[in-house]
Amino acid sequence: MDVRSYNREAWNREVEGGENRWTQPVSHEIIEKAREGEFSILLTENIPVPHRWFPPLKGTNVLCLASGGGQQGPILAAVGANVTVFDNSPAQLKQDQLVAEREALSLKTVEGDAADLSMFADETLDLVFNPVSTAFMPDVRAVWKECHRVLRHGGVLMTGMMNPVHYIFDLYKADEGILEVAHSIPYSDLTSLSNEELDEWLEKGLPLEFGHSLTDLLGGQLDAGFVITDLYEDYMLESPLSKHHPNYIATRAVKM
Repeated sequence: MDVRSYNREAWNREVEGGENRWTQPVSHEIIEKAREGEFSILLTENIPVPHRWFPPLKGTNVLCLASGGGQQGPILAAVGANVTVFDNSPAQLKQDQLVAEREALSLKTVEGDAADLSMFADETLDLVFNPVSTAFMPDVRAVWKECHRVLRHGGVLMTGMMNPVHYIFDLYKADEGILEVAHSIPYSDLTSLSNEELDEWLEKGLPLEFGHSLTDLLGGQLDAGFVITDLYEDYMLESPLSKHHPNYIATRAVKM
């Protein structure tokens, strides 16, 4: 199955539906505060990224990777960074263009596959900002390798990830508040669900998800050449797992 094409259309539908919070552009007030240096930005669902994680942003070359939706990119551009928003969904990128036009921000958008950043030259970026999105990508190690290639030495990768424990439970029972272990890690909607469950998933047009191992999520960054300098965990509040264990991991890594 062509996962990239399927997920592109799935996210286009999410934008059209208008209910997914990650497709909703930020307000004028948020951009005005960012212009004054006051900003809060998310890699995961609730906890803002610590300001100490960021390099000086004015004039910094930033790639907002798989980060369309009119949120993180416009905020960083308003702070003064040179921002390119890269996403698989053209509808998500239009949300960034909408904010950029509304607020007179200088911001570029590029459609593509996060595992192939060949349109960017080696060692030309200072920061790659990647909110939770590798859960929709089958090969996360390829993403880390490309991030390492395009960053300058001393450049920073910030990424939000799904903790793989999120995917070990029966997804349908979890929607009912029941945690029942049903899947192993690595997880894939394509191979971990039954044929009937997958058919139902595809009929709903939902994005396909992949639960990567910690070996690939964390070890993959190390293997690509990064040094992880900090991390924190976060919760998906509507998930029954959040009563017992974090759903998300956010990491800051440096190309040494």
